[in-house]
Formats: sequence, C-alpha cells, structure tokens
Amino acid sequence: MTVSVARKGRPGEARSTRPEPLPPGLMRMGAVLALGPVLALLDTTIVNVGIDAVTRELHSSVAAVQWVVTGYLLAISLTMPLSGWAAGRFGARRAWLASVVLFVLGSALCGLAWSTGSLIAFRVLQGVGGGMIQPLGQAIMVQAAGPSRIGRVMGTLLLPISLAPVLGPILGGLVLEHLDWRWMFLLNVPVGLVTVLLAARWLPAAEPSELPAPRLDVTGLALLSPGLTALVYGLATIGAAGEGGEGSAVGRVAVAAGAALLVAYGWHALRAGRRDGRAPLIDLRLFARRGFAVATANSFLQGAVLYSSMFLVPLYYQQLEHTGAVAAGLLLAPQALGTAVTSLLSGRIADRVAPRPLILLGIGCSLLGTLAFTQLGRGSGPADWLVVGSLVLRGVGMGVMVIPGMAAVYGSVDRAQVPAAAGAVNVLNRLGGALGTAVLTLVLQHAQAARPDRPAAAFGTTFWWVLALSALSIAPALLYPGTARRAA
Repeated sequence: MTVSVARKGRPGEARSTRPEPLPPGLMRMGAVLALGPVLALLDTTIVNVGIDAVTRELHSSVAAVQWVVTGYLLAISLTMPLSGWAAGRFGARRAWLASVVLFVLGSALCGLAWSTGSLIAFRVLQGVGGGMIQPLGQAIMVQAAGPSRIGRVMGTLLLPISLAPVLGPILGGLVLEHLDWRWMFLLNVPVGLVTVLLAARWLPAAEPSELPAPRLDVTGLALLSPGLTALVYGLATIGAAGEGGEGSAVGRVAVAAGAALLVAYGWHALRAGRRDGRAPLIDLRLFARRGFAVATANSFLQGAVLYSSMFLVPLYYQQLEHTGAVAAGLLLAPQALGTAVTSLLSGRIADRVAPRPLILLGIGCSLLGTLAFTQLGRGSGPADWLVVGSLVLRGVGMGVMVIPGMAAVYGSVDRAQVPAAAGAVNVLNRLGGALGTAVLTLVLQHAQAARPDRPAAAFGTTFWWVLALSALSIAPALLYPGTARRAA
C-alpha cells in the first residue's frame, strides 16, 4: 500500500505527494471505536468529581468510597493484559463488543447500587469491561488501516479521546447540580447501547484465521494480572499515605509482592513455548525489536508525565487558589485542546516523516510548557496567561509525540502481533502513569513537610521532577529512526 499517490506526467511536471485519502468506511469504523474509550474516560473523570456526593448519600467514609475509584483502576490493570489473548481466541471485534456490553452492564448496576460495597463490586465489573476497550479498539483500527495510514487514523481517533478528560468534570458538575449522583453511571447506558448497535453494523466481521485459537496462559495470568494489580495498588497507596504510617507500609508490601510476581512472569514468559498453543499474555520477545522497545519505553515515560501532571495542576489550584473541583478540572482544557489539534496534524505528518524529529519536537514543547510551573512559589508566581500558554504548549508536545510513537509501535510488529502489542503498550502507559503519580505525590508531600510555610514552592519543586521525567524521555527518543521508511 502506498503512502502517497504519485501521478506520472510529462518530464518536468510536478508529481503529486498528496496522501491517499482515508476511505469513508474506515472513518466510520474509527468513529465507533473512539466511542468506547471516550465512555471509559468520561466515566472516570465524572466519578472523580462525584466522590463527595456518593460519600454523603451512602453514609460512608471517604476511605471506603475511595475504593469506587481504586477498584475500577485495579480491575482495568487485571484485565488489560488479556486483550491479546481475547482477540486471538474470540476475534478482536467480538471481544471489543463484549467489553463494551460488560462496561454498560456495570454502569447500569452502579446506578442501581444500594450500598458502598455493592457500588464497589459493580465498579470492578465496569473495570473488567473497560480494561480491554482501548487496546482492542487500537488493534482493530491498526489492522484495518494498514502501515501507511496508521498516523492519520490514530490522529483522528485521539481527537475525541483528548477532549474526554475536559468534558468529564463539566458533565459531572452538571449531573451533580441538577440530577442524582446515580446518573453519573446511568448516562453511560444509552450511549453505550448506541455504540454497540453502530459497532454491530459498521465493524467488519473478522477474517478467518488459519492459526489455531490460542489457549489461555493460565500461569501467566496468575502472575501478571495480580502482579500489575498489586503494583498499581501499592503505588497508589504509598502516594495517598505519604512516607509514614500504616498505609505506607501496606503499600510497600504490595509493591514488593507485585514486583516479585512480575519478575516471575518475566521468567515464565521467556520460557513459554508456542508448541502447546499457550502463547504468553504479553510476549516479552517483542521487546527484542528495537522499534517496539524504544516506542514502549517512551510510552511509559509519557504516561508518567501526563497522568502525574493531570493530578498536580488541579490539586495546586484546589489547595492554594481554593478553586472548585469542576473549575480545577477545566484548567486542563488548554492542554487537552493543544493535544487534540496537533494530533490531527501530526497524524497526517507521521505517515510520511521519520518519527525521531517529531518525537524530539514534542519533548521540547513539553519541556518548555513545564518551565512556568517550576516557578510556582517564586514571588507572585507565573501570570495566568503564561499558565494557559504553558498548558497549551504541553498539550501540543503531547499531541506531536503520541501519534508517531504509536505508529512506531504498530509498525514494528507483524499484523498478527498487533493485539498483543496493543495490550503491552497500554499496560506500560498506565503503569507509567501510576508510578509517576505515586513518586511525584511523595515528592510533593516531602517538599510540603520541609517548608510548611511555603506550600506553593513545594509544587514548584515537584514540577522540577516533572521536567526531569520529560527530559529523561529524550534518551529513548534518540533511538527512533531518523529517516522515513519508504512504503512499498
């Protein structure tokens, strides 16, 4: 498949380098597949705004209701590694539809919950469905688009996904102001049902495979999913508890147990043979490919930078500027808009330009956009226009980086390996987010304890760490290809 349409003409006549247009059917498919992760992201941000209302209505404690969020995230960590196996065993289309149906069912049950315990249980069910929606959707789109159109297709998909974290707090605030908290979950039901109906019509049926259906790697599942769950839980617990206390000790034990299970999984996955049909849940041999290893390393660091800063910016304005939860969430709007706009442009460019210069340009924008936040606590702090401009610049950097990175991930593996690659890169991105948020929460708490009279300066110190994490991503970025690959 060609990247561009070259028209033969008379000598000296310019040749057209316009990219091959995306078929309408592919765009319809992308629109449907984007609805799944948008639903999951909207749900997450809406629920974060509504925790206080749930605590009051169910006469519960914040510590107990916090498991409404934590249980959902742990369920996602538990099921996301299964996406590659589910695609091979049932077909990516069927597995994606089942995931959306399970997410919608969990949403309906959450809206009918009668206690904190039942709400947590139904949120776990929601997370089991939500964990595979994004990697399976990416796998379907990549396989349908082909290597020459990955950038443009992913750039189009990222537009609604980028805006979801901004719309979530707004929608959550409107729901809590005019409706009962249960509608935070019940709103997912009609949208989810429409998504399923459109997907049943517009997603193509899976092509028959000549390979036998893979058998579930039970040993890998018993090691990898609990290992990831324990690690994410431990990091979240340490971040919430600080450096001392019982919660911190529990978190350290969970991190140690999770790390041990992941090491055991690594030993198992490298030894696992394919003769019995039990391919590992995440094939570590993929990391022997330079393009895949470099791109997933960048995805891990990008997750650490993105999720930690999305936590720190609203927290600063809530704690020090006394901004409401909805207004604090809206502060991320400039960053999301910057990502959404540039993802469309970088998607068009990524199919024709080598990834290294684009990735380095994105990192440079992210670094410049972070500098203003390192000045928090110095004098009067950065002006409002500088904060908005910095957030836009950070969003631009993220939009420039993400699409070439994803194209590099999927361009480095065979078509049959795309579902497994999608599961691996999404797991590492979320793990980077959990690790980055936990580490930077500890840095913030330590800085606040050291200088309790200068709370704004503690945030400035923490953003120097964010800057360092962004700079660290330069190392793997330099290993991306520097010249564009010519499509056959």
